[in-house]
Amino acid sequence: MPRHTQPGYMRANAKHLRKQMTPEEKRLWQVIRVHRLGGIGFRRQMPIEGFIVDFAAPSRKVIIELDGSQHGETSISDADVRRDAKLQALGWTVLRFWNAEVHHDLDGVCRRILAVCREEHS
Repeated sequence: MPRHTQPGYMRANAKHLRKQMTPEEKRLWQVIRVHRLGGIGFRRQMPIEGFIVDFAAPSRKVIIELDGSQHGETSISDADVRRDAKLQALGWTVLRFWNAEVHHDLDGVCRRILAVCREEHS
């Protein structure tokens, strides 16, 4: 059975994005990587059904997306809503945080992530 179910171009794009993380993505990754947040395993820039999500906890089916100011634009915001709906239809819970939240309240962001992951696990 093949390990990868996503097309090669998706895996390559995800790998590229892992090398081009924003400062806020790097900051959050340092907290959640290697099971540091409540013992939960997270992956970064993970392909899921044609989308590449910023972070995911596959065992909890929780996705974390960090949004910059461009996500406040109507066209991007509408695309985010459609994308989230598709991922939720697949059984994932999608959490969105503004980059500023990660920058100014990382502890609060982590508490919210942990609370949702615990809800999804119970």
